[in-house]
Amino acid sequence: MTRVWKWNRPVTVREVLEDLQQERSIAYTTVMTVLDNLHQKGWVRREAEGRAYRYEAVSTRAAYSAALMNDAWSQSDNPAAALVAFFGMMSEEQRVALSDAVRMVQGPEPQAPEAAERPPVSGPSEENPAADGDASGR
Repeated sequence: MTRVWKWNRPVTVREVLEDLQQERSIAYTTVMTVLDNLHQKGWVRREAEGRAYRYEAVSTRAAYSAALMNDAWSQSDNPAAALVAFFGMMSEEQRVALSDAVRMVQGPEPQAPEAAERPPVSGPSEENPAADGDASGR
């Protein structure tokens, strides 16, 4: 999946094979089998192109990761404890990312009204001498 996500476009077995062979020796049939298995599991869709297929990711890497986390969390007999343990494993950078994500999902927080935004209090003043009820200002 990493290679399919990397290009963010439909890819052939040959393209994935050539990319993987830069790092290690791997057979064409191995790559073809893995992509076929991913297709069978619904992680990629494929479209025929001549005698070959082009494979494309069904979801993003982020959506895939979220589905894995949700699946693991939902299988816990104590989801709150599982989350506490998970948060305990996080680095500070991951906790900051989590806080940012929670803020994005919740939306902006309502702000407390400022003193300048409060409506004026009725009554006489230098700026409004008529507020005491006498239009002449007396």
